[in-house]
Amino acid sequence: MKAISYRRYGGPEILEYGERPEPKVGPDAVLIRVKAATVNPVDWKAQAGYLEPVLDAVFPVIPGWDVSGVVERPGAAVTEFRPGDEVIGYVREDFLSRGTCAEYVAAPIRTLARKPRNLSFTQAAGIPLAGLTAYQSLVRALKVGEGDTVLVHAAAGGVGSMAVQLARHMGARVIGTASERNHEYLRALGAEPATYGEGLADRVRALAPKGVDAVLDLVGGDALAASSELLAPEGRLASIAEPAVLGLGGRYVFVRPDPDDLQDLTDLAERGALGVEVSAVFPLQKTADAQRLSMEGHGRGKIAITVD
Repeated sequence: MKAISYRRYGGPEILEYGERPEPKVGPDAVLIRVKAATVNPVDWKAQAGYLEPVLDAVFPVIPGWDVSGVVERPGAAVTEFRPGDEVIGYVREDFLSRGTCAEYVAAPIRTLARKPRNLSFTQAAGIPLAGLTAYQSLVRALKVGEGDTVLVHAAAGGVGSMAVQLARHMGARVIGTASERNHEYLRALGAEPATYGEGLADRVRALAPKGVDAVLDLVGGDALAASSELLAPEGRLASIAEPAVLGLGGRYVFVRPDPDDLQDLTDLAERGALGVEVSAVFPLQKTADAQRLSMEGHGRGKIAITVD
């Protein structure tokens, strides 16, 4: 099969496009013919070696954890999916090797759910990692509910845009930080925008003088440092960017595959409560260019990779 892979840690320049063996399919997995994948910051961070303390890399590594595609062959123990089923998945295992930037991927069924019928494969590939991160942060870590005021940092990005939509669906008021060029986009999603940079805390306080009930930090740094000061009494704080949030009394979130959560996201997408903004699309052989665009850090929505 054709795939993107790397043989050592490094940046986009180490990626190779070429032939790799078709993956073996274990009893509790299915072989997926990949239609689309996406680039997430964790992909190029893992590729650079940042996750080496917790995840072994079995080189050569095929990058990518998001996928949408069609089931080609189920494993011997699989009854949940049949050939021809359209699926999405957050295909993360406890090591780096068999990623989704390839024509085929062997995906454990614990990572999969049915693809939303109303979304294209390219759009659907943007749901798993970003959607699960937003969902698990809001539902489990922050316990967002009706009437809460939620502050989402980097609200126009892949995770942020989904968090805005999910929080609004939960009945929350949402304040989202973003550059000014993305303010209209946030308003369209139902959020009240606040501009990044110096004076951010004052701008948020002007929108929520009594403080916010929950903060979802997706960037770390100064945004995280300011977040605890913006909380109302009994307010909750979570970050996917920095474990240092624990020292502020908050929760650190590292997304995990969960087929039930993923199916909930599919259901929300089919009901029109969750959409996916795809800002750029690259063919598989241009994955390095997709990574470079992701590394700029100013994108809106998702960067997709299509596989023919």
